[in-house]
Amino acid sequence: MSDQEIASEVERVVRRHLDVPDRALDDSTHFVDDLGADSLAVVDLTLALEEAFDIDIADEDVERLRTVKDVIDYVEQQLAARRSS
Repeated sequence: MSDQEIASEVERVVRRHLDVPDRALDDSTHFVDDLGADSLAVVDLTLALEEAFDIDIADEDVERLRTVKDVIDYVEQQLAARRSS
């Protein structure tokens, strides 16, 4: 999966699970501050990302995933680590 495909899929998942179909998303879009996500929405988003990319997101990592860019970078790292092992 290319970096662009990862970014597109992250955006799709965010739009679907945080109900933001018409709002422009960019790398700096913050889930809580910009999109109004509460803790339940963040859990739902985390589960959706795990399913979409077939990865596990550790609980301690969830707290660091605050923006679209944070998630894209995290997913890229997880997929790269899986490919190298």
